[in-house]
Amino acid sequence: MSGRTVTGVVAVLILVAAGCGQAGTPGALALTAEAAPRGAQSPGGNAAMTPKYSKSGYDITPLPAAEVAKLAAKLSPEAYKVTQNAGTEPAFCGNLLDNHKDGVYVCVVCGLPLFSSEHKFNSGTGWPSFYRPVDPEHIVRKVDTSYGMVRAEILCARCGAHLGHVFDDGPKPTGERYCLNSAALKFYEKGAQLPPESLPARTAAQAQTVAGRSGRTEIAYFAGGCFWGVEHYFHRGPGVIDAISGYMQGHVDHPTYRQVCAETTGHAETVKVIYDAAKITYRRLLEAFFTMHDPTQLNRQGPDSGDQYRSGIWYVNDEQKREAEAYIAELATSGRYGSRKIVTQVEPAKTFWPAEEYHQEYIAKNGAACHVKDPW
Repeated sequence: MSGRTVTGVVAVLILVAAGCGQAGTPGALALTAEAAPRGAQSPGGNAAMTPKYSKSGYDITPLPAAEVAKLAAKLSPEAYKVTQNAGTEPAFCGNLLDNHKDGVYVCVVCGLPLFSSEHKFNSGTGWPSFYRPVDPEHIVRKVDTSYGMVRAEILCARCGAHLGHVFDDGPKPTGERYCLNSAALKFYEKGAQLPPESLPARTAAQAQTVAGRSGRTEIAYFAGGCFWGVEHYFHRGPGVIDAISGYMQGHVDHPTYRQVCAETTGHAETVKVIYDAAKITYRRLLEAFFTMHDPTQLNRQGPDSGDQYRSGIWYVNDEQKREAEAYIAELATSGRYGSRKIVTQVEPAKTFWPAEEYHQEYIAKNGAACHVKDPW
């Protein structure tokens, strides 16, 4: 837990019930109250806010109380009781407890992504449990002294919805157990189209515009050497809403550029492409991708060498997998690359970690030259 404290509140070490409500197995919790990431303003307050974005690129500016009330009015009675009145659903009764599908869990009120299936585990307590959030800044901790105990309550950073509690009896590597109410979450299976409020801030506005017009916003991931050039030209594709540089297919959360370049994380420099499927097909994106880079170079692209520069397509559904494999097979027999073998990897997409801001639209911002060929 963070070492920040709220004025007048001291760190407390106490034995508490290790469940969302009063039930559960005992566990020791070193509880330090965390200040909300907005000064004295509480989640859902009315004060004018300077926009705030998490490190993973999401808008976490606290919503005004009137907006929270409007969103909460659409909830089911159970979800309203839990999120707005700090209620607790009965153990072993939540509909997401036994959900084993891959995907993301978002706030049922405002849609902010909170937890991933990658970090979910069976705690045996009767409530959905995770050992870390998708981004620590998406969660606010607050001292909870109800029921004669001292616990760490967790709230959505954007709308202030009550989610559950966090305890220090979780598995490695964090040692924490985020104990959630199913009623406070909404689950989107991997590959599903997320609503604009659940997308990173720099793509939400564009996605909202397209979704309102065609309703066919989709996502694709491509790795073809240095992401600067690949991102630059995908940006210019007709029907492409946004292209974002980042890292994928590794085994370290929140990797930095320095870590990826050290070839210790397993990540590949990847471009996330958000596109309007009514205006451009996945097949056309594949054609552009294979025009932009040389898929016969193993763990390199031109002067750039290392596994972070490998050629890869990270598919989000079976249809993308079939199209990618079929197009690669077509290229392999076309004679386009002579006797050279295509080494492009085709794998299910893992977590996409946006690269540092200075990498985004690097060529456009810096006027740099790029060896990548314009495919349009």
